[in-house]
Amino acid sequence: MVAGGGRLRPHWKQLLSSLGAIDADRMGERREAARRLLRQNGVTYNVHGDPQGIERPWPLDLLPLLIPAEEWRQIEAGVAQRARLLNTVLADLYGPQTLVRSGRLPASLIYADPGFRRPCHGVPVPENQYLHFYAADLARDSDGSWWVLGDRTNTPSGAGYALENRAVLSQVLSETYRYCQVERLNPFFNAFRQALQSLVPGRQQPRVVLLTPGPLAETYFEHTYLARHLGVTLVEGADLAVRDRRVFLKTLSGLESVDIILRRLDDDFCDPLELRATSSLGVAGLLQAVRAGTVVVANALGSGLMESMAFNSFLPSLSRHLLGEELALPSVASWWCGQDAELVHVMGNLRRLVIKGANPSVIEEPIFAEKLSVSREHKLRQVLSERPWNFVGQERIALSTAPVWQNSGLHPHHIVLRVYAAFVGGGQFRVMPGGLTRVASEPGHLVVSMQRGGGSKDTWVLPAQRHSDSLGRRG
Repeated sequence: MVAGGGRLRPHWKQLLSSLGAIDADRMGERREAARRLLRQNGVTYNVHGDPQGIERPWPLDLLPLLIPAEEWRQIEAGVAQRARLLNTVLADLYGPQTLVRSGRLPASLIYADPGFRRPCHGVPVPENQYLHFYAADLARDSDGSWWVLGDRTNTPSGAGYALENRAVLSQVLSETYRYCQVERLNPFFNAFRQALQSLVPGRQQPRVVLLTPGPLAETYFEHTYLARHLGVTLVEGADLAVRDRRVFLKTLSGLESVDIILRRLDDDFCDPLELRATSSLGVAGLLQAVRAGTVVVANALGSGLMESMAFNSFLPSLSRHLLGEELALPSVASWWCGQDAELVHVMGNLRRLVIKGANPSVIEEPIFAEKLSVSREHKLRQVLSERPWNFVGQERIALSTAPVWQNSGLHPHHIVLRVYAAFVGGGQFRVMPGGLTRVASEPGHLVVSMQRGGGSKDTWVLPAQRHSDSLGRRG
């Protein structure tokens, strides 16, 4: 909100002038109105192990994150390019594997990663389109540059919450919302709906279902919300059956053929016959139906491989090789410890790096080495030496902050912005104008996590004609 010397940035002046006085009573009324709408709509986020109960009310801050149009155009182009790149890499790794054969990607990076689903190799995917819905977690540095913290290619979550955030704030701050002429979200979801239906050529009204793990999933509210918004059937694994290599929905009137599965179930759980044998959430024989080409799964099974942070350091060269383009949105500088030189670098600079799992199953939370005791640092070094391929060292960046209304005042909290892209045909992606902004639970906290008590913001992309000078004035 504030540039050097305490000066308000131009686009924030527009919002605050329309918002009126930010006094405790008025903001308290607005906050209660937002909470009432969220309660009425049943918006929750499931937190397992919470002593207050599994269903936590969805936390939404009153002030949106504002992004000027010029700045957004850079983000939009970078996210769309990144989605195309990751899809191209997936098509190669589950197909001819020329990137491994040519040495552009180490074989150990692929085959040691549990995210590489061997049964999915060689399975035909229509138009080689593995990603149908993609998300990138972005962080803004102190100089205004945007960096990619992580990629979400398996079952990207949060778009439904972003849509609900918009529905609530557009009512609670209705005059401000209209005055700022915020880019709308519905055209994005309409385009995604049409793209899903076009995945089965020749079918006028293909049956699309959204596969959920069930009510205990962290984001189950979002699954139900998106299913209603997209006009598709919400199902669990037990609602589906495979007969003669075709997927059917069990209904009171009998079995009905399913053409497209929009999955919110991790790929490993989708088929107990060929993937995780202990899974009771998936559909036995699903991979056989995919092989036969009788059903399309979005995202394609195995797509979660690209969530591995071990790929980050290879993406710039892959972008030049596969797309003939420089990577527009760079990842935060990362070193995969599975290579000797990179491991030496990480060990030598451990206390100024953040240690993360190369894939999501290794460690849940990032490790800030500079905060470790001597004994814990020694233990971390030992683990890195024994299993280096499981870890990535990542440069720390100064996460930017945004104002959060808390305790009757505004406080700076660190933020991470999740931006979504949907496949719309022809190998192209459309980026949602906005996204889900997540905020740390307290000022100064660097870990931005909903499971750790963090909150959310609506994200407003502003029109170019009213904020043409905002980008050049970032501090």
